[in-house]
Amino acid sequence: MFLRKSMLLAACVLALSSQVWATPGHSYDFGQPAPAAKATRSVEVVMGDMSFTPKAIEVKAGETVRFVLVNKGQLLHEFNLGDAAMHASHQQEMLKMQQSGMLTPTGMKDMDHGSMAGMDHASMGHGMKHDDPNSVLVEPGKTAELTWTFSKATRLEFACNIPGHYQAGMVGKLTVSQ
Repeated sequence: MFLRKSMLLAACVLALSSQVWATPGHSYDFGQPAPAAKATRSVEVVMGDMSFTPKAIEVKAGETVRFVLVNKGQLLHEFNLGDAAMHASHQQEMLKMQQSGMLTPTGMKDMDHGSMAGMDHASMGHGMKHDDPNSVLVEPGKTAELTWTFSKATRLEFACNIPGHYQAGMVGKLTVSQ
């Protein structure tokens, strides 16, 4: 019994720490992450409580943009690039993270060995980590960056998918033109 539990815990730790297992098939038809040095311009996005400024951003296909994300609000916020369907799916993941106690109003708790031991790993989905390359969490009063190369013309959204934030209006339009 001890060996089986140890093996299960080791498998869960491996799954959680492995980029390949934690983010299966993370490819995006609208582009990919890029190093900040490749950016051709920077766009500052200010996060207030339930708002983004600016509310709309325009980029060109092939352009690499460095988003500088400044959280001037009192709550944890997210900057996530995607379409409405991607945001709806990610909101469900974020809700599970909040329900597990991992996501708090002002930050994220690390899931270490001690706190993982009692969790139902099957309900944790793909590793219960916030590590999507098209997304970044920004704590109150902090600044973060996300650099992205946009591959094709499309209409996207940038949004905060923390439960209730998108619905409260924390979403903006991102237009990628030719």
